[in-house]
Amino acid sequence: MEYDCIVIGGGPAGLAAAIEAKDNGADKVCVIERDRELGGILNQCIHNGFGLHEFNEELTGPEYAAKFIDEVYKRDIDIFLNTMVIDLTKDKEVTALGDNGLIKLKGKSVVLAMGCRERTAGAIGVKGFRPAGVYNAGMAQRLINMEGYLVGKEVVIYGSGDIGLIMARRMTLEGAKVKAVVEIMPHSSGLNRNIHQCLNDFNIPLLLSHKVTEIHGKNRVEGVTIAKVDDKFNEIDGTREYISCDTLLLSVGLIPENEISQKANVSIDLRTRGAYVDSNMQTEIPGIFSCGNVLHVHDIVDFVTRESRIAGKNAARFARGELNNSKYIDVYAGDKLIYVIPQKIALDDENGALICFRSKNIYRNPTVKIYSNDKLIKQKKYKIIVPSEMIQIHLKYDYIKDLEGNIMVDIEGEKND
Repeated sequence: MEYDCIVIGGGPAGLAAAIEAKDNGADKVCVIERDRELGGILNQCIHNGFGLHEFNEELTGPEYAAKFIDEVYKRDIDIFLNTMVIDLTKDKEVTALGDNGLIKLKGKSVVLAMGCRERTAGAIGVKGFRPAGVYNAGMAQRLINMEGYLVGKEVVIYGSGDIGLIMARRMTLEGAKVKAVVEIMPHSSGLNRNIHQCLNDFNIPLLLSHKVTEIHGKNRVEGVTIAKVDDKFNEIDGTREYISCDTLLLSVGLIPENEISQKANVSIDLRTRGAYVDSNMQTEIPGIFSCGNVLHVHDIVDFVTRESRIAGKNAARFARGELNNSKYIDVYAGDKLIYVIPQKIALDDENGALICFRSKNIYRNPTVKIYSNDKLIKQKKYKIIVPSEMIQIHLKYDYIKDLEGNIMVDIEGEKND
């Protein structure tokens, strides 16, 4: 089967990319989704807070997904559900296994939109047995919201990622007692609004600079031992504390699912664990694009949609033979940034470039400065910048069309201790 654009993943990134590809001249478009329905992680996110940027209204996750699912089905887009992609080549040949058996597809362009997975207990090396009652926060969210199963009654949450914070509120509303959210970093990795709405409003303590040192219990979790850590994450003597619980939820990070990307020899940035891309969201393999949480972990789904539209539009342009950028400049992250996306900018793209980045620390009243060959080309002031919130800055075509040197993005200001 031959397609102008093959989208791998039917979550928010894949849906937005497919719609945009179809609307920009890709005649034959398909979406391959491994789950039984479209929508991805949004289907289990029954809380509100979605759509404020995209639709200027507050929606639940399923409501947000439904808007895009409806638009997909209005268009002549082929959908493969219950279908797992098992191989992708640099020639954009896709092999998948699902309800239709083993299928092979050939695309003029491919959009990678596989999302991300949760880091597990084994990845963080907590001592103790592996008893029942230890869940990733996202899995617990699915069990409660979609399967109707309450995973526990006395809960400790390790990690303050957004899913963990949201699950602290969800478990409380279902009658469980959330005893603490334990975070090894000196600051939360979740959005400030979630700290206030999910923890402060329910008097749930957030223990910063703490770690879970041991899980107790052989058949079922009976409790955990926590301890304070120093600035090098070493345990501080005499700070151990035992908390009884029957459930431990892990919200200790997300990992972009790029195993399929690597099969096509797509280059991966070790900082983001996603692909190297240009401002068109095109990887270093011509015709293969990447967007959403498989590219870098987002905190707001509206930003996933914005980025994915860029990928879908340019995938269609590539399929039509119109994406012929001739000149690029590299983009670098300054010392105060964890990473910057994209890693290079196409200078002849009249849409300009969307710059995304995260800071290493908390900065109050900082200024983001963007340089080219030490010349300041744009700056923007903020009240606060925190690592948990991704920053987006759009560089208009007029800013970049005549640039000759590479771009450096950094923050000017003192970090908040």
